[in-house]
Amino acid sequence: MIIVTSHEIAGRNISRTIGLVKGSTIRARHIGKDIMAGLRGMVGGEITEYTKMMAEAREQALQRMVEDAESKGADAVICMRFDTAMVMQSAAEIIAYGTGVVLE
Repeated sequence: MIIVTSHEIAGRNISRTIGLVKGSTIRARHIGKDIMAGLRGMVGGEITEYTKMMAEAREQALQRMVEDAESKGADAVICMRFDTAMVMQSAAEIIAYGTGVVLE
């Protein structure tokens, strides 16, 4: 599956547009990670526990988007984007979305 953030794929022609493809996941913070993050927040620096959690969430949302695209018959996704929304105090949704297309 070719995934790009641009409107086209260099050297390839789009023969058909499938439409919106998407995948999402909702992740909640873990109390143990909150404690470590709180301590790290006091001294400064990257909160690696959250960095890792968000990276895993992006990968899962991306994989779900690919599965959605494949189920609709797309072989590439253009204009791919990530978005994040807070669902509640300790949980966030990560969504990956784009336009599924069929290449010549």
